[in-house]
Amino acid sequence: MKYCSSRGLESGLSFRDVLFAGYAKDGGLYVPEEFPKLTLDELKSMAHTSYPGLVFEMARKFISEQEISSVQLKDLIDNNIKKFTTPEVVEIKQLNGELNIVELFHGPTLAFKDLALSVVGGLLNFYLKENQQNITILVGTSGDTGSSALMSVRGEEHTDIVVLLPHGRCTRTQELQMTTIIDDNVHIYRVEGNSDELDEPIKKCFHDESFVANHNLISINSINWGRVMVQIAHYFYSYFRLCGEVGEVVQLLVPTGAAGNITAGCIAQKMGLPITMVATVNTNDIVARTLSCGDFSVKGEVVKSLAPAMDIQNGQPSTPGDHANEKHVDEKR
Repeated sequence: MKYCSSRGLESGLSFRDVLFAGYAKDGGLYVPEEFPKLTLDELKSMAHTSYPGLVFEMARKFISEQEISSVQLKDLIDNNIKKFTTPEVVEIKQLNGELNIVELFHGPTLAFKDLALSVVGGLLNFYLKENQQNITILVGTSGDTGSSALMSVRGEEHTDIVVLLPHGRCTRTQELQMTTIIDDNVHIYRVEGNSDELDEPIKKCFHDESFVANHNLISINSINWGRVMVQIAHYFYSYFRLCGEVGEVVQLLVPTGAAGNITAGCIAQKMGLPITMVATVNTNDIVARTLSCGDFSVKGEVVKSLAPAMDIQNGQPSTPGDHANEKHVDEKR
């Protein structure tokens, strides 16, 4: 599997290349040059696979054997998912009738981002130890990414992580999760402004090629393909547990901020998973406006809500247009 920029000016990159990158040089995001298409028989063969098994299946389709062996990859996934509080990792609870809740919050910080970042942290550490390389991770957060990112790499000798925390915009629990981690490689800074305003200086850092090179700077926000790749697995897992028969269509409602999570669902659908999706937003409705009427503009101030992770109003590059290159999402609010 090789990777290219979503905007076309780079190609032929390895998984390791894009894992240790931020934005592509042309301002796009790194994506696979092609997405594997699964047949109905292949889907049926995966129907009873565990969640860790599906993470392995998805990762194996996007990472070559030359970059990490199947034994190493399986061990890495299993070891990092041990941190979750339930053996199933992802649980599904039935409510009324055909309505179900997919619980993605059983990780160490209680955020769904633990699912991907626990594995991404393991992959980074695997390659860093192999090459005796050091990196600096720069993270901007509206709350949950910061906590998950810190937990995924805390204490690792080859990694320093810098998290920028918007003052007054995260929950008290999230602030405590971030500011009470005492490890030498963890650096937390509280900044003025909201998470959208925070994105601007971060983008400038990643677009400064000499700065990136001098500090071995990488991102593990949702611009990183590794994050999206692992998230594909929970769509497959949810589908197999919810469908009456493999092949029937299941609709998934996905709480959406910058669209990193639902992008993984778009890619799962692109790979042949029979799902439809509804992007559910709050007053900060950039995704709904973009998909329903092509309005990709900033619309006033970010409104503080009870769900800080969804409080996004600017044109984030982690929307489905860059990572999936196709429109698969229903627009509903």
